[in-house]
Amino acid sequence: MQKAVEQVAVQVKRIETGPLDLHALGDAPISIDQTIVQDDSPAQEDSRNSNKAVNGKQRRDASSIDLDPQNVSALQWLAEHQLPDGSWNFDHRTGPCGGRCDGAGTATGATNAATAMALLPFLSLGQSHQRGEYQQTVGRGVAYLVSKAKHDKNGTSFHERQGTMYSHGLATIVLCEAYGLTGDKQLKDVCQSALGFIDYAQDPVGGGWRYSPRQPGDTSVSGWHVSALKSGQLAGLTVPDKTLIGASRFFDSVQSDAGAKFGYTTPGARRSTTAIGLMSRIHLGGKRDHEAWQRGIDYIQKIGPSPSDLYFNFHATQAISQHGGEPWTKWQKSVGDLLHKTQAIDGHATGSWHTGNDHSTSRGGRLYCTSLATLILAIHHRKLGISQVEEDDR
Repeated sequence: MQKAVEQVAVQVKRIETGPLDLHALGDAPISIDQTIVQDDSPAQEDSRNSNKAVNGKQRRDASSIDLDPQNVSALQWLAEHQLPDGSWNFDHRTGPCGGRCDGAGTATGATNAATAMALLPFLSLGQSHQRGEYQQTVGRGVAYLVSKAKHDKNGTSFHERQGTMYSHGLATIVLCEAYGLTGDKQLKDVCQSALGFIDYAQDPVGGGWRYSPRQPGDTSVSGWHVSALKSGQLAGLTVPDKTLIGASRFFDSVQSDAGAKFGYTTPGARRSTTAIGLMSRIHLGGKRDHEAWQRGIDYIQKIGPSPSDLYFNFHATQAISQHGGEPWTKWQKSVGDLLHKTQAIDGHATGSWHTGNDHSTSRGGRLYCTSLATLILAIHHRKLGISQVEEDDR
């Protein structure tokens, strides 16, 4: 493990940090370690539960996406705001931007979280460190995250003081998705060890996750960690049954209206936590035809997309996409129209979003908003394992 991390750290220094030259890239894959021979064998199912692993080769063969102009401009903005060491910062004005875009976030110490959030849109659109027009961008970002891994007897952690356990959940999703898309063996151990840290960090009593390991959970942090577990499963990695059972116990403890709605740390009916709870239920093996789940979807659909709360819009879009049918068609059009109207089209901010003035937007700024907005637009492509639907589960 340590050798792999050292190889990745060296690779961060190898990759050029100048402007991305798409013509020079050609078809050559950017590998985290260029000495590794890529293997097209499918990811094997190691998970000790009934959820199916996605065939890794099948995901890789289908990973190319013809990017529309809205997605291209969003990814280009993200790529242009990557720092020379491969990371991103919620204060996007540092580095290449030079302060040309407003709306900077205040969570400047949460670099693992910022880097993971910036990488998720690329992965959601089929861009990896081995394929796509942004191989260098993704390669540098993935290499940065792995170089920041902290190893101990409890597993591999990406927890950081300002980003808290949010950082770990987000980084684990990114690395598991990158592994699932590429089958790059160099990522397997760090992904498995990061999943092991999620198991360790789970509240042993309530079953959730919060800012610090083993702390009683909240729905927001727990939702990201359930997504990380699902991403690991779909990449063929091992996720203990007891971890999933504990997570289900947590969501039982915060549900209301017989499971149609969810609160934050106690039973309630907040819109964002309800959307997170509904999606987490699906990740944990719940059925889409369950009466309470259907009522929950009706609840968030009636609220409709928020003009400023992209966190709600992202989780609601994920949940409603799992429902499909007319509700999904209507929601997709509404949220798509909203994002089309609010995407920046002038100056250095072109392609990005910055909406709202809530606590999360203040901390994450334009980078946070742009990442969530691009993820929303990309959900119908279903390249992220956590956005996929198994038809026989509907």
